Amino acid sequence: MPLSVETIIERVGGPEKIAALTGVGTEAVRKWRQARAIPPKHWPVVARAAGVSLDELQPGGFSPFLSDSQNRNQPMSEQRASTVTDVPEGATAALVLADGTVVWGIGFGAVPTGDAIGEICFSTGMTGYQETLTDPSFAGQIITFTFPHIGNVGTNSEDDEALRVAARGLVVKQDLTEPANWRATESLDAWLKERNVPGICGVDTRALTLRIRDGGPQTAVLVAVKDGAVDLDAAKAKAVSWPGLEGMDLAKTVTCAAPYTWSGGIWEWPSGTKGLSEKRRRVVAVDYGAKRNILRCLTSAGCDVTVVPATTSAEEILALKPEGVFLSNGPGDPAATAVYAVPAIRGVLDAGVPVFGICLGHQLLARALGAQTYKLVQGHRGANQPVKDLDTGKVEITSQNHGFAVDEKTLPNDVKVTHVSLFDKSNEGIASTTLPAFSVQYHPEASPGPSDSFYLFERFVALIDSHGKAA
Repeated sequence: MPLSVETIIERVGGPEKIAALTGVGTEAVRKWRQARAIPPKHWPVVARAAGVSLDELQPGGFSPFLSDSQNRNQPMSEQRASTVTDVPEGATAALVLADGTVVWGIGFGAVPTGDAIGEICFSTGMTGYQETLTDPSFAGQIITFTFPHIGNVGTNSEDDEALRVAARGLVVKQDLTEPANWRATESLDAWLKERNVPGICGVDTRALTLRIRDGGPQTAVLVAVKDGAVDLDAAKAKAVSWPGLEGMDLAKTVTCAAPYTWSGGIWEWPSGTKGLSEKRRRVVAVDYGAKRNILRCLTSAGCDVTVVPATTSAEEILALKPEGVFLSNGPGDPAATAVYAVPAIRGVLDAGVPVFGICLGHQLLARALGAQTYKLVQGHRGANQPVKDLDTGKVEITSQNHGFAVDEKTLPNDVKVTHVSLFDKSNEGIASTTLPAFSVQYHPEASPGPSDSFYLFERFVALIDSHGKAA
């Protein structure tokens, strides 16, 4: 039976002694304790110093994947009985995937309930976990953060991108870091508990990310260890029975309940918010899951913004006499949301009103123009995605969060491709050559992330102004 890292350190003589023996600093040893694993390259010297065998030194089950296909001959695969009582030492939670993979770890945040189920995905952003968790585009998903240190900037009331957390749960490598930021008002753990969102740490997130990357998206369930037991078969059955995001309309679950106006600008040091332009354009933003920073960017670019629910009809939108219509980001399958969204968008286009869309709004505009969408094998989620602007030749580092894409082969002749992903060549932007409408797949509001793409809001305002003069 493998020994815990704490036991091994104690047998060697303490953190300072084991650090000296292995040629590392005590900070490295602290990280070993957090990860509950000692790097394999140190096993021989540590095993001799502790007087244990290599078998006793190997980690006790937080990072191994207990997949039937991969671990059939390993002792821990015997834990796949209907109710597991032999839970690895220290484990208080488990992540169970639809393919039978089980990952053990330490639970934090809220205790998992029946809602802690969704498509497992990964995000490569190094900052902005609060913005990520509250991004409505993550509805129906459990997020694996590839950056290991989550929690160090704490949380605050200003950085929420929506009224509630959209994600179903989160997976991280290290124990949550205590806040060390002047804007923090609360720890991430307390913030999650208040919002009933569960998490699991002590996980080999690199291995999990590779599994998602190579095997594609699948459903996962977060479960808590209760009285030393977990019903893995029930958790797997729940994961298998969940329908998945394909064909699922989630915009209705995250949209606003009624129209409202937005007047706040983007955050800027040191004043807090950026000064607003005197000239204002009437813009209706259709909320399929809009992030607040998108609304701030529209306002800062010179728009008076009225936000309307996702199911608002073309007639209702046009009754507000907009000079431009914005189609927001959002979760779920664009083909499902298109049932009610495309007729409304088509009505706005036929009225000649300028249209700008991002993320789900980009996909819905494409469908309204006659194109199709499809589910990506690997979605794009993170703040470091390179995109090429085909008009200027410039490469933008963008923030993205989507699992579906526009099928360029189905674009009509009067729609041109404007942007392309340099990761996988998937579509990242389109523009109509006959109508005042354009869209991008990525997030130009970039909160958090790079600000390379803010010019798109200014382009939208310029399109409104030029269209107004032409009229």
